[in-house]
Amino acid sequence: MPAKDKTALAIGLSLIALLLFDAMGLVIKLLSERYSAMELSAWRNIFGLIPAIIAIYLSPTWRAAGQPVKIRQWKLALMRGFIVTFAQMCFYLSLGLMAFATASTITYANALFMTALAVPLLGEKVGPVRWGAVLIGFAGVMLIMKPGTDAFTPYALLPLAAAALYALVGVTSRLFDDTVPSPLISLYSAATALVTSAIIALFWGGFTPIASWSDMGWIIAMGGFGGTAVLFLVSSYRMTEQSNLAPFSYFGIPMAFVLGWIFFDETPWNTLFPGALLIAAGGLMIIWRERQLRSR
Repeated sequence: MPAKDKTALAIGLSLIALLLFDAMGLVIKLLSERYSAMELSAWRNIFGLIPAIIAIYLSPTWRAAGQPVKIRQWKLALMRGFIVTFAQMCFYLSLGLMAFATASTITYANALFMTALAVPLLGEKVGPVRWGAVLIGFAGVMLIMKPGTDAFTPYALLPLAAAALYALVGVTSRLFDDTVPSPLISLYSAATALVTSAIIALFWGGFTPIASWSDMGWIIAMGGFGGTAVLFLVSSYRMTEQSNLAPFSYFGIPMAFVLGWIFFDETPWNTLFPGALLIAAGGLMIIWRERQLRSR
């Protein structure tokens, strides 16, 4: 497929992933009144395995390679699964404790963390312009969190921690060999996260009996949304450069605000703005600078 077509497909997949992640978040917030964050994480990973298994079975790259299950960088894949577990725990907890749009918006700091983490993990050089953009973005995070004021809540640290952990997951996806199919990477991470989250849930207080068939339906949907979203996102990042996709990710900020308003009657306008704009500005500034450097 031509590079241009791959970029267009990657953008489409990333936007669908964004919508699916928001749908998953809505379900988690809905269910968080009855089930713990680690229970929801375990259920999400159980049913999230299904899209990864289907995708790996249908993957021509996997079949052409002889349908391998073991990969050379299996330790890295397992490590990503552990990181995913704790990222999920932080984010799912925040959804039950904060306004949907506020928790979701803070996680968009992951683009800033990815820039910082790319230096030690990928050996990338980040100049003063991009570091300045990172600082602008984090200033936006501080405006939303409002540390040192009566409006500050420690719960806001949860989505920030999730952003850092998800950024680590995103950066490490670029360390895998190009020959490793994206669905296989997702399968390793999801399976590891499933085992880890289930163990933590058991020690956390066990699993609450599913209250109704309706809840079971939502739990299955949650896993399907999340598993498919991760699969689409990993695939999109391996199809094109991050700078081609990152601008579109910020559509998620107004999307989360609208969804929180529609489904939960939340309108945290004063909390989110102008901080959300600075987060987006910092991320977009990083993208602009990366493209400028490549064009030289």
